Amino acid sequence: MDQSILELLNHGGGAMWVVVTFSVIALAVGIERLIAQWQFVTRARQLGETVTRCLSRGALQEGRSACERSPSPIADVFLVGYERFNSGTKADYIQTAVHRERLRVNQDLRSRLWMLGTIGATAPFVGLFGTVVGIMSAMGGFKGDDEVKFSMVSGPISEALVVTAAGILVAVEAVILFNFFSQRASRIATEMKLLTDEFLELLLDQPRDQQPKGKKLDEAKAESDTSSDTKARTKGDGDGSREAA
Repeated sequence: MDQSILELLNHGGGAMWVVVTFSVIALAVGIERLIAQWQFVTRARQLGETVTRCLSRGALQEGRSACERSPSPIADVFLVGYERFNSGTKADYIQTAVHRERLRVNQDLRSRLWMLGTIGATAPFVGLFGTVVGIMSAMGGFKGDDEVKFSMVSGPISEALVVTAAGILVAVEAVILFNFFSQRASRIATEMKLLTDEFLELLLDQPRDQQPKGKKLDEAKAESDTSSDTKARTKGDGDGSREAA
């Protein structure tokens, strides 16, 4: 059994090995992309709802903490907005930075998909190349004066055609995976844009001064005490001047 599999892989002058390698790569990329995109939309929506609730009641630090704890890649997009907002950056620059980070996350979602596209486009030609090489090898084994029967030709040709069939099968596998993950990446990109736009609307509507109320009251009280002391000193200076006169 092992010998027959080895002979099958040796068809087409080694082209079958290339086709099998393409199949393994396509399967590995598919599994890796499935893990990367698993529950992406669900986690992004959950984080978006949490951040929206925090921004609606003005709890910026609570929303930022939720982003820091979240495993969702969209948390990096929100954190860029928080950092720019807290540093006093202009609204236009905040929007640019957030959208730039969102595009980076979208690009990561499409990473390694080019491998699937390349395999889908080249695997049939590799299989066809192996078939041509196999037929040439089979035909070259006959001498000019030999009587060639159909049974002598059909065997090598059918073996050579196996490489083409395998190449087409691997190409179909790669194309299906490529279209599936490309469609998911596009849907995730649309969802991220909607969540990012809502986040920016609420974030930029927040007041820049986010000091605690207790601190504001203490500062106001200190200013009031300072003003009272100034008025008292001014009144005392005036009385002293009148007595001297």
